[in-house]
Amino acid sequence: MIIDAELCIGCAACIVYCPVEAISIDGEQAAVNADLCTECNNCIRGGVCPVDAMVQNELEWPRSIRNIFSDPISVCKETGVSGRGTEESKTNEVTNRFKRGEVGFAVDVGRPNVGGVKLKQVDQISTALAVLDLTFDPANPLTYLMEDRRTGKLKAEVLEETVVSAIIEFRVPLERCAEVVRALEDIGQRVDTVFSVGVISRVEDDWSIPARDAIEAEGYRFMPNGKTTLDLGRAAKQC
Repeated sequence: MIIDAELCIGCAACIVYCPVEAISIDGEQAAVNADLCTECNNCIRGGVCPVDAMVQNELEWPRSIRNIFSDPISVCKETGVSGRGTEESKTNEVTNRFKRGEVGFAVDVGRPNVGGVKLKQVDQISTALAVLDLTFDPANPLTYLMEDRRTGKLKAEVLEETVVSAIIEFRVPLERCAEVVRALEDIGQRVDTVFSVGVISRVEDDWSIPARDAIEAEGYRFMPNGKTTLDLGRAAKQC
């Protein structure tokens, strides 16, 4: 993201639209701090510049990663899905990605109010999780950045890139659910960023949620709010 110096009138209307405070007034004009900018396009979508001085310049690798993980309408060419994650559980009645006896995890790393997150911080978490011998979701954009999916190690050339947030997705058997949550609590004490943990679980016929029971049995508070699949869709072969 750049600001056309010949057009900018220094009105500062764009500043509050940057979630990572990458825009500031330099003299009589606005300027973008390229190191902080996550290429989220929020300032452009806000439509607040009266002279259209905000310009999305062409992004080369690896800076283009910032846009994929930070702009919710940017489509990842490898996954074909917009945003930094996957469909997760939202289409599970069609995809059957999460089966009974399995628990999916979505570890959402970074937030705008902490200046986003560098991928080297995400790397700290993914490599620590990989020790648990789990399977990272192959459809997740972050997994494509791993040089070795067995170790969770990200490619060296992407580590200094800053994004608004990134999601680490994986699944484990139900009996390992509590083990993962304990590991995440330990990891959270050792990383210099924030993350939230989403748990994906099929609901049983008696309306119980096995993952909830496993987590609460360890003394953790489970918040059963979020995305719910209503079972309205069907896989093509079932139609």
